Amino acid sequence: MKGSNIAIATAVTGLIALGTLTATPAVAAGKEKCYGVAKAGKNDCATKNSSCAGTATADNQSDAFIVLPKGLCDKLAGGSKQSS
Repeated sequence: MKGSNIAIATAVTGLIALGTLTATPAVAAGKEKCYGVAKAGKNDCATKNSSCAGTATADNQSDAFIVLPKGLCDKLAGGSKQSS
């Protein structure tokens, strides 16, 4: 009985992970990374010196990004689509 419960749990976990992976590009459509505009501690993902979101140590850190609608980054002072 324990073996079948583990198999079911593994299958469900796999389906959830697959759904997450396939949903991500749909969410990302129409979005872009914008470097150099995040406030300290408000970045969306890892930087060159850290592996977690929310770890930027300074405002406008050049390797920290936030995800914005496409075209908005070009309108922000200091915004760049590439990490420095």
